[in-house]
Amino acid sequence: MTKPTPNILDTVGNTPLVRLVHITRGIRAILWAKLEYFNPTGSVKDRMALYMVEDAERSGLLKPGGTIVEGSSGNTGAALAMIAAVKGYRCIITMPDKMSDEKKNFMMALGAEVIITPTDVPPESPQSYYSVAKRIAAETSNAWYPDQYNNLKNIEAHYHTTGPEIWKQAGGQIDYLVAGIGTGGTLSGAGKYLKEKKTDTKVIAVDPEGSVFYEYFKTGKSPHPHVYQIEGIGEDHLVKAVDFSLIDDMIQVSDKNSFLMARRLAREEGFFAGGSSGSAIWAALKVAASVDPDKQIVVILPDSGNRYLSKFYNDQWMRKNGFLKEGENDGI
Repeated sequence: MTKPTPNILDTVGNTPLVRLVHITRGIRAILWAKLEYFNPTGSVKDRMALYMVEDAERSGLLKPGGTIVEGSSGNTGAALAMIAAVKGYRCIITMPDKMSDEKKNFMMALGAEVIITPTDVPPESPQSYYSVAKRIAAETSNAWYPDQYNNLKNIEAHYHTTGPEIWKQAGGQIDYLVAGIGTGGTLSGAGKYLKEKKTDTKVIAVDPEGSVFYEYFKTGKSPHPHVYQIEGIGEDHLVKAVDFSLIDDMIQVSDKNSFLMARRLAREEGFFAGGSSGSAIWAALKVAASVDPDKQIVVILPDSGNRYLSKFYNDQWMRKNGFLKEGENDGI
């Protein structure tokens, strides 16, 4: 029998690793999904948010009665809002306007103040969610700005939690780790741990079309980003929490392929996950098609489909955005 836990924060981590059995028909490689939406706020971000908050408390950066101010695409914001509720902090989150209403409403339900900013502005713009969060933190007494995109504690969190969990659950039998990159902390931290345990483990990053990471990884040049619909992965500028030295290859994926694959995951595997999970699975299937039989591939599914019921899980939204034709309802 599972013992009772002192508070919700003690339920972060220890998420299941589950084999994909239907969507992989005809593929001889073995694919495992790390279901991070089993975390209490429904995303992998609970791990690094808790790790960074507790580190900031120990170092004195975050003091009792303080305010947490962060820019987020929604999942880190929800994680910080939950932690703030438990620990008694005020929480202010800035978020671009392309993100789903579910994310905004979820953060507000947890007690966060949410400030919506324009999506299609450069990161250095005073209107960007990065700049607005920094300004609010600077102007707010007793505030702490986690800066998830450049805080190396983000990587540490996954090195100490996600990586060891995957290694233990897979019994040390892992050949490929596939995951999307947004802040980069999940892939960099877990990838570093797994490569230390088994040096020939390949780390495959997944980046949406329109983000800067893929082009930079392939050419060393920073391209001009453009807006894409996938939430939670990709960036419009380079960030410090991506350790490119750990990445063996990077696969680029479109909005359409990501959303249709996420819908297939729900209907074929019963995994109710977000669009970036569709991105990761689409890329993992590409990897699986080109590797030796019986190779073990672990794919990280970052968040829950509950965040996107009004978006790509909605047929009308899919048709409006050109991802489904009239009369289609499953994308399969």
